Amino acid sequence: MRFRQVHLDFHTSEAIPGIGQAFSKSQFQSMLRSGHVDSVTVFSKCHHGWAYHPSDANEIHPGLSFDLLGEMIEAAHEIGVKTPVYLSAGLDEKLARRHPEWLIRDAEDRTRWVKDFMTPGYHEFCLNTPYLDILLAQIHEAVSRYEADGIFLDIVGVRKCRCQYCVAALRAAGRDPRDEAAVIALGEQTYLNYARRVRETIDAVKPGLPVYHNNGHQQRGRRDLVQVNSHLELESLPTGGWGYDHFPLSARYAQTLGMEFLGMTGKFHTSWGEFGGYKHPNALRFEAALSLAHGARCSIGDQLHPSGWMDEATYALIGAAYSEVEAKEEWCSGVTSVADIAVLSLEAAREACPGGQARRGERNLADAGAVRILTEGHYLYDIVDTFSDFTAYKVLVLPDEVPLWPELADAIGAFTAGGGKVLATGRSGLNPAGDAFALNLGISWLGANPYRPSYFKPHFTPGALLPASYVMYGEGQLVELLEGQSLGHLENPYFNRDVFTFCSHQHTPGAQEDNGPGMVESSSGIYIAWDVFSEYADAGHLILKEMVLHALSRLLPIPSLRTTLPARGITTLQYQQAEQRYVHHLLYAAPALKGRIEVIEDIVPLRDISVSLRLPSSDPVHRVYLAPSMTELPFTVSSGGGITYTIPYLENHQMAVIELV
Repeated sequence: MRFRQVHLDFHTSEAIPGIGQAFSKSQFQSMLRSGHVDSVTVFSKCHHGWAYHPSDANEIHPGLSFDLLGEMIEAAHEIGVKTPVYLSAGLDEKLARRHPEWLIRDAEDRTRWVKDFMTPGYHEFCLNTPYLDILLAQIHEAVSRYEADGIFLDIVGVRKCRCQYCVAALRAAGRDPRDEAAVIALGEQTYLNYARRVRETIDAVKPGLPVYHNNGHQQRGRRDLVQVNSHLELESLPTGGWGYDHFPLSARYAQTLGMEFLGMTGKFHTSWGEFGGYKHPNALRFEAALSLAHGARCSIGDQLHPSGWMDEATYALIGAAYSEVEAKEEWCSGVTSVADIAVLSLEAAREACPGGQARRGERNLADAGAVRILTEGHYLYDIVDTFSDFTAYKVLVLPDEVPLWPELADAIGAFTAGGGKVLATGRSGLNPAGDAFALNLGISWLGANPYRPSYFKPHFTPGALLPASYVMYGEGQLVELLEGQSLGHLENPYFNRDVFTFCSHQHTPGAQEDNGPGMVESSSGIYIAWDVFSEYADAGHLILKEMVLHALSRLLPIPSLRTTLPARGITTLQYQQAEQRYVHHLLYAAPALKGRIEVIEDIVPLRDISVSLRLPSSDPVHRVYLAPSMTELPFTVSSGGGITYTIPYLENHQMAVIELV
């Protein structure tokens, strides 16, 4: 995979004439060079359903008079730029008008995306209809007629559908189309059949050609859905509603899967489909560096004007980021994550839990909250699923609601028996029935606390704060201490707030009584009785982070990495096995909320950031330097084998390279 990709949208209405009339080979090449682009995803078919080349399997856009796809591929290849080819798979508005019976239908017979044909917008196709054969013919044509360097198929994934074809298939199998589980199972079967047939179609022409099926979100825990792709493209446009916390969560899971992947952002001020929107160059610089720091290649979304003229302002913007990426690639390929901590994704645990699929798609802030706290605490961590090897880590985090069925409980029991420690919060650790702990954490479960909110009184100094009764807004759990020690206790309010008993503006104060343990340390780990990760993702209450950081300071007293980087800073450690070196990434920018959009404009430089690092390797360190400047960094070796050094200057992104003897 190339490092500096552009995903070039071109969803163009048939009502617009003169398609591509301003396209210029030399200008196209000039813009790619200006943007330091080494791969551009060009388009065979758009959401409107039109082809951008002469076609027997489709219809060329009525406003296009030449082979735009072919000319773009030729122009890009001439300057060494790769050209994956895009086809809209799930959307085809031209065919939707002609064959509405092929569209996905819900239980009320409504279509997906736009619910009817009276509102402007797209309608999504069911791949269990004759539409699939048309799509496969379009893919075959693109692969056989053009030098595509890959195929990108958009708007596809497991879908629930009750179109006439799916209803007939369910009834033929003796299933009831009213049965939600049966509909979901058919959706799984439909998607995997589609992915298999796509692979067969492509391999019949160009065996092994890369292919990616884009669903906008890579579901954690579904490795079967991951493996239909040759690589992953993690769509995550911070300004488009994803936010700046989204990509690290996706990437820290993707990197554990052993596949090449890239981070896809956009040049837009908002999101896809925007013309004339531009983010600050510093935002793209940060977003590209964020991909590199998480072991990913980079992709930036753009949208071509119907005229075919490449926008100079856009490629100057992209070039500001990609000129830096180009200089850093040498230290960013073939890397694996170094981590002390594994966070067992709640999304993945629900997927794997027997019967847990019923909770698929439920609101889940726990994973995001764990990422935010661990990132702000500057710990090295991965996001993992139930197929992962927990013994590769020192601490396993079970965020808020992770159920433990026998197989998972046994795996975690083996992890703790080998010296690993667990941090569990809220209902995590309960069996799937939710009535007893399935893991020895030194406690027994008495039930959910009927008081809400309640209070936590720590028996330790919580970071920059002092011990006090801290409000916990979410549901708390009542537990009994069986083994170990209490690190803080639960306090209930005098009463819950209702129309007859209320106090003050928000909630009732605590009665200042010890109502049992709220945070417990045992030989296996630490348990916290509230959903601290979800609450932190939702509201960012400082005490929640301090509770987790204090727990980790006890479970992991000597972390692999410590740094004076501010809380908003991001740090990762990657290992390049082929070069026998570690690459320490540090990033710093502070997104600001402007209306509903998180933006980055100013990047404030930082100076003299101290770092203490303990590497997994026992080989001595030969040198430490900054890349790509190749500036040597003085370092000292501690008696325990760790090293310390100081990053003299950080502006957006810095890499410290640690070479071994």
